[in-house]
Amino acid sequence: MPSPLFHHRRSLLRAGLGAATLATLGAPALATSAADLSKVTLRIGTYKGLWRPLIAASGQGQTPYRIEWRELNNGVLHIEAINGDALDLGSGSEIPALFAARQKAQVRFIAVVREDLNNQVTLARKEAPIQRIADLKGKRVGYVRATTSHYYLSRQLAEAGLSFADINAVNLTPADGLSAFDRGDLDAWAIYGYNGQLARLRYGARVLKTGDGYLSGNFPIYANPKSIQDPPKQAAISDYLQRLRRAYLWANGNYLAYARAQSEETRVPVGDLIELWNNRSTDYDLRAVDDSVVKGHQAVADTFLQLGVLDGPAQVAPLWDRSFGSAIGARGAAPSPA
Repeated sequence: MPSPLFHHRRSLLRAGLGAATLATLGAPALATSAADLSKVTLRIGTYKGLWRPLIAASGQGQTPYRIEWRELNNGVLHIEAINGDALDLGSGSEIPALFAARQKAQVRFIAVVREDLNNQVTLARKEAPIQRIADLKGKRVGYVRATTSHYYLSRQLAEAGLSFADINAVNLTPADGLSAFDRGDLDAWAIYGYNGQLARLRYGARVLKTGDGYLSGNFPIYANPKSIQDPPKQAAISDYLQRLRRAYLWANGNYLAYARAQSEETRVPVGDLIELWNNRSTDYDLRAVDDSVVKGHQAVADTFLQLGVLDGPAQVAPLWDRSFGSAIGARGAAPSPA
């Protein structure tokens, strides 16, 4: 995430939506009145520039419950906070989620966000003699451990006949990685989101490969098991998921407005965010858990085991919760923006 995240996304919403689906997604999934939720507070992890401005800009912020936003800018922190009962909801990529499965963390995965994979990039410095992934041998390569960049860089290296042992891998936060890239302390960098965009625009970084073809595009929403077992909080989570899906679908057709809201929070220029959007691999969507989601996540876990990143097998299926499927609605059908 991010994805989590971090994360950015094609074209206007399609017409021809089913009225029954609109009605389902436009109403609370559970027969719980606003008064029932008035004392509920959802502690929601957000990334800078993502859910918080998205919910507000799309007009979905008038919730019958209170939202306490907590900014945590990687999926590992979201899962750690949930495992410690400090969050109700969070998000990130499949990678922290599979480490959570390996460690039997107290977390559940209740939905997936479909995200852009073209903003997950392996970059080379403009002056570096690096033209392809194979050229990374012996080079200083930044990445973020236990994130998408860890996974797709591992796969890209393996495809080129290399491994992490063949490079000088440097684990850095996105912010520290950008600073290191600026100073010339890195020859290449596997990174996601607008930090990669900044590296390209400010420092002339060249894209060697993107995450498209290496990542599934599924970014799980993480939930606290205690929260989804508590009826009022479960109802609030159902409502929030509906609002979040409407917000994502609104953003597909109103990205300039969303980019402005993101820019206010991140200070990334609107034009840079629009360029990310114009180059996206897919539109936004929020989808329910199905067999393909779980199967894809297990494939990631198996690949990490084969690459030697995991110290043992991780079974992800027990952590996926399908109880919010009716609240999210059917794939391919969309609610009109509220």
